[in-house]
Amino acid sequence: MCGRYAATLPPEQMQELFRTLNQLEIVPRYNIAPTQPIVAIWEDAGYRKVHFARWGLVPRWVKDPREFPLLVNARAETMEEKPAFRDVLKHGRCIVPASGYYEWHTGPDRTKQPYYITRSDDQPIALAGLYATWVGPQGEEIDSVATITVPANRQMSEIHDRMPAILRGDEIDRWLDVREIRAAEARQLALPLPEGALKFHPVSRRVNTAKFDDPDLIKPVDIEPPAAPEAEPEAKPKKAAGGQLDLF
Repeated sequence: MCGRYAATLPPEQMQELFRTLNQLEIVPRYNIAPTQPIVAIWEDAGYRKVHFARWGLVPRWVKDPREFPLLVNARAETMEEKPAFRDVLKHGRCIVPASGYYEWHTGPDRTKQPYYITRSDDQPIALAGLYATWVGPQGEEIDSVATITVPANRQMSEIHDRMPAILRGDEIDRWLDVREIRAAEARQLALPLPEGALKFHPVSRRVNTAKFDDPDLIKPVDIEPPAAPEAEPEAKPKKAAGGQLDLF
């Protein structure tokens, strides 16, 4: 899955690169986590616009978002069938601009080492996503997004068995074109990138904690050894009946 990412693209460059009608005032972020507000781009009345949305999809038919499970990712293989994603695949496709994303590799000792993953050409990443607008009983609106995951290619499977669906070039235009591109055709765009399209390096385990959000999180580090198990406290002798010391 994709559960953390960084987004450092300045708003004016985002507007130029993705040809959006508007800009939003945003700051660089290095540890974006589920439930947080994120930036997403979708077509609105024929115009491509930048929006703030919650990371964690809330389908429009949900009665109470507080009682609905968090849908951070949609699996590309099943999104055409799942009720939560079926309709938004037709009418609610979006992209989530990113600089890179994090994934955790589980070692033989079950220790998890985070890696930061970017495009090999250092270009920004366009994560394929789905969005929905939930309208509450008082007319309140919540825009929310799920990012799409696909099986990892052989290179990325060294870290994890899944990876986000990343769009490039005219794939972005076709994905966002919900008027002309049907869901079945859009589904064919959500594929693993070819080997060599991405690069990665290990980063600090500080990224495990969402409160940390600084440029040091994406810097390469030596792979951190697993923490040594704490030594068992030495048993203290206790007095048995009659004043004798006893270890049992």
